[in-house]
Amino acid sequence: MAEDSISSMVRGVVSFPSRGTLFILAGVLLLVGTLSVSAMLAPSIGRTAAADHQPRTLVGSQGGGPGWHEYGSVYLLNGTNVTWRESSADSYFDVTKTENGTVMAGFMNSGYASCSPYESPCTRTGFRVIDPQPEPRVLSEYSFPVRTKKNSEVHDVERLESGEYLITDMEYERIFTVKDGEVTWQWNASSFYDAPQDPTTTDWLHINDVDVIDEGRYLVSVRNANQLVIVERGEGVVDVINKDTTDSNDANCRKSGQLADYDGDGEIRCGDPTVLNHQHNPQWLGEDAVLVADSENDRVVELHQTANGSWTPAWTLERAGGIPFNWPRDADRLPNGNTLITDTLNRRIVEVNESGAVVWSVETERIPYEADRLPAGESVGAPQYATESGSINTPSDDVPVLSLMLVGLRAVIPSTPFWFREPQLGLTIVSMFFVLTGVVDRFWRR
Repeated sequence: MAEDSISSMVRGVVSFPSRGTLFILAGVLLLVGTLSVSAMLAPSIGRTAAADHQPRTLVGSQGGGPGWHEYGSVYLLNGTNVTWRESSADSYFDVTKTENGTVMAGFMNSGYASCSPYESPCTRTGFRVIDPQPEPRVLSEYSFPVRTKKNSEVHDVERLESGEYLITDMEYERIFTVKDGEVTWQWNASSFYDAPQDPTTTDWLHINDVDVIDEGRYLVSVRNANQLVIVERGEGVVDVINKDTTDSNDANCRKSGQLADYDGDGEIRCGDPTVLNHQHNPQWLGEDAVLVADSENDRVVELHQTANGSWTPAWTLERAGGIPFNWPRDADRLPNGNTLITDTLNRRIVEVNESGAVVWSVETERIPYEADRLPAGESVGAPQYATESGSINTPSDDVPVLSLMLVGLRAVIPSTPFWFREPQLGLTIVSMFFVLTGVVDRFWRR
């Protein structure tokens, strides 16, 4: 009898948690542990610069916020410190310092009243000329209205010796030149690629960069086709880097409503995604070499042309400072032989040498699109890395479904820490499953 009384007293004093509570506790502990340990073990992006290496770097920042189109800016870094900033547009993209000291920048901004053929207010895109001194201000703007602010921007502009401005156009999928506000020449991608009836209704090719190789010859980045094309005025496409050689690549270019077999011939032009995968901002190093931010392969790659005319990776870099790249969108080979990389979703700009060692880096406040090291900027022709230097590769921790989810998460929450990658996302999902299971269990027990 005494033992029964004691057992009753213990049960009355000690209340064991329910199964639902245990699930919730396990989920919370797993989540807190995952985030805490990952943050503590992560390498530091920080601000790294040797005392004798305080370069000037011009940055075009896409910004952040929903759809990434808020808080855009153009700014100048002196070493790792911001010396001036112009932030009157929703987003800025490619930036170029001109000989007279002004800055050209592709941009997108909303709230315009002049919108034909679209309703007001609307979004316009184009390029701006900015005078940074004494206080940064917009001197002039060339722009046109677009159907939507998403995937319809002008990402790049180059000034030609003729006085024309050479512009990429993702709304109509073309490159064109303009002078005194009038279009003087254009190349429409529909002359080479299978085109939808109205290219403004879909993110079809996403042409995101154009560079002058020499007079009348331009290097064009056709992101959604995994290709770089060389376009000559009066001739059209004269060469393709990462040519379409097999139908096995087509699925990579068809995703998210991009390329399609619009003419019904059973073929689409899609380059090998193991060579280039939805790239940005190539730099022409010479007739047999090009440097590319290979964005969806999360690497920087230098492609060399082989004797048979094909282009193959000669040097690749997948991480810097112990941190894997996360959707890099610009890579420039500098006159000193180093490479300046805009590591977009890690929100950093980093300079590395040929072996991949970091010699300068800065963490950016928001999502950077492109960076130019002054005074040279992005040059046509630059030091090439020897093929013998090979590739600096590391095992990937990517899980296809989680990688796609992670891109979506960063689109919604651009401030997601750089160290929050596929393993952390997977464990977070597991922890949330535990919490949800516990909540449901407690609900049904009431």
